[in-house]
Amino acid sequence: MKSILLPTDFSKNSLNAINFAMTFFKNQECHFYIINVQKASSFISDDMMVVSSSATIYNTIVDAAKKSIRNIITNIKKKYHNSKHTFHSIVDYDNFTDALNQVCDAHDIDLILMGTKGASGLERVIFGSNTIHVIQRCTTPVLVVPDGYKFTDLSKIVFATTNLEPFAIEDMQLLKEWVRLYHSNLSILHIADQNHRAYESYDNHDFFNTNFENANHDYIDTTQKDILGEIYTYIHLNKTKMLVIKNKKYSFVQRLFASNSLENLAFKIDIPFFVLPCNSILS
Repeated sequence: MKSILLPTDFSKNSLNAINFAMTFFKNQECHFYIINVQKASSFISDDMMVVSSSATIYNTIVDAAKKSIRNIITNIKKKYHNSKHTFHSIVDYDNFTDALNQVCDAHDIDLILMGTKGASGLERVIFGSNTIHVIQRCTTPVLVVPDGYKFTDLSKIVFATTNLEPFAIEDMQLLKEWVRLYHSNLSILHIADQNHRAYESYDNHDFFNTNFENANHDYIDTTQKDILGEIYTYIHLNKTKMLVIKNKKYSFVQRLFASNSLENLAFKIDIPFFVLPCNSILS
């Protein structure tokens, strides 16, 4: 049985991610842990300073969050009627990523699934700071769902890699499972730029061919400046349903997000984005 952590701030995009999870895992037995993380600094204002006790502030905020999560769970059960799914409510008062890591450890979480926030005006989708921090600092696989994205199928998955380190199948069990369950076509996108002779680093072809039957291999030579655009073009030309990367020691995540501040990332990832953490001794 899978254990899935669903962070929510009760926004539209976080609720969309929860609904995505219900359809994505509809045929699998899952424990869903719906978590809301509060920060004390967000709620201490002149108006609230008149409250006699900080404990009263804490209890008021936590009780409201618990009620909101109960409402989410009630609505989900009414909408999906899925006996394979069970739900748990968690409210924490902590640093966001610390709270998620603690829950992952305590409940043996297999996956963090969360939504992105949309950007108005320009044709772009940005990652919020919480999403970036989770990707960079959590040791659990993270699936990021764009605002408004609805799950239909997983016919095409693209795994983008710079081949700077060898892979271990222990890190990729979820990906392997999804490829099998959804009969996905998996393409390995090998990327080389002016700073890395990726094709001559580690030859991961045998790894993927051994562990992922019928995996396809494609290649991109690009510059650091153009890498995001090259990936974007590739995934859309190939009608990709999910983009996957591995957060390794020589972090592909950091390189992807290096050009500007992470919160203002102008890369339109409008499909689910799956980040595998660096856990094995080989990575």
